[in-house]
Amino acid sequence: MEQDIAVSAESETSDKPAAPGAGDTIEPFDNRIAVIILQHPQEQDRALGTAGLTTRLLRHATLKVGLSWPSLAKILGRPVDPHRWAVLYLGSAKAAALAPGREIVVLNRKGEPEPNQDALLRDIEGIVLLDGNWSQAKALWWRNPWMLKCRRVVLGPSQPSRYGRLRREPRRDSLSTIEAAAMLLSRLENRPEIEAGLTASFAKMLAGPRAARQP
Repeated sequence: MEQDIAVSAESETSDKPAAPGAGDTIEPFDNRIAVIILQHPQEQDRALGTAGLTTRLLRHATLKVGLSWPSLAKILGRPVDPHRWAVLYLGSAKAAALAPGREIVVLNRKGEPEPNQDALLRDIEGIVLLDGNWSQAKALWWRNPWMLKCRRVVLGPSQPSRYGRLRREPRRDSLSTIEAAAMLLSRLENRPEIEAGLTASFAKMLAGPRAARQP
């Protein structure tokens, strides 16, 4: 069931106040590739979440809170070709093992790299990110079978998440929602400034909680 309490960043409104000092001084990026963040209901009030900050920093980003939606077209409110959308896959596949040297790898349903990686990535018009802890994200995956029609991608980041000890990640290659969006958009659009801007805002958001933990 969908609990649609969040809105597109294009409307310039938000259901939550921005994290102090995190995104209030940066002009949102006019991203060409759209971003949809599907957030598990139990994640929305968790401290240090990044879904809201991500949508505030991207002009073409939408945050939806819920457990299931009938289709991608229903979320977007228009006809859409799901094969031109990528979803960040939650399986055990690791980019470094499947395609060494590639930061983004497109997989088939067997978890194997697709041929013509670069051509498939150039055709992507939108990405879907699942926001929640590992079990919550998996619940979103299984409750939304329309995702099987989308391209599956896995990431091979060169560095671990900037969360560090503030929030435990299940795997070394796991990233926060904002880091995943930053990495995907900067690579797919060839705009490193997107990653620089989003990660800088994320680091700024973490500065206060990190300082509070210092002895």
